[in-house]
Amino acid sequence: MGRFGGALRCIKYLLLGFNLLFWLAGSAVIAFGLWFRFGGTMKDFSSEDSSPEYFYIGLYVLVGAGALMMAVGFLGCCGATRESQCVLGSFFTCLLVIFAAEITTGVFAFIGKDVAIRHVQTMYEEAYNDYLRDREKGNGTLITFHSTFQCCGKESSEQVQPTCPKELLGHKNCIDEIESIISVKLQLIGIVGIGIAALTIFGMIFSMVLCCAIRNSRDVI
Repeated sequence: MGRFGGALRCIKYLLLGFNLLFWLAGSAVIAFGLWFRFGGTMKDFSSEDSSPEYFYIGLYVLVGAGALMMAVGFLGCCGATRESQCVLGSFFTCLLVIFAAEITTGVFAFIGKDVAIRHVQTMYEEAYNDYLRDREKGNGTLITFHSTFQCCGKESSEQVQPTCPKELLGHKNCIDEIESIISVKLQLIGIVGIGIAALTIFGMIFSMVLCCAIRNSRDVI
């Protein structure tokens, strides 16, 4: 019984440690998602009326999963300290939901990458052509694109030079920059999603092992 009790305490402390790590990871995920959505490179671009909202679906799922992670981390600590099979079962179910959400985020980021890139490139082409037709109509949108992606024009920047960032040195093709920046950022979102999903697997294992150990200890008693 002494060895069994020692093993039970060991599993309990492992789960408590996991939940602390999980809570911190949830905080980091929320901060990452909110910064990505409302700050950084995409801040000005997201304020446009024509900005592709579906482009941010992965971020919304990521932020929601981060908030759930923080709540679940607290729930897991309660279940471990109280040795409650009911709470641990709820903890396992929540981890399963988070796992599904993070896998969805990762898959969406990797598979939807090309669609998102083409959509934003099309938006830029429309703003570019609008500007050439009417120098005032498309001015604000084109400036936003150039400022966000730190680029200017397509093959040449001569026709849209007034809308280019003053700090930009040399010519950068916006079509290429859009592809490069969005590809990198969506890959980062996908990696974070898959990484959190992998982390939840350990939590599910620890919770089930502890739940079984608690049940066995009560059967022995």
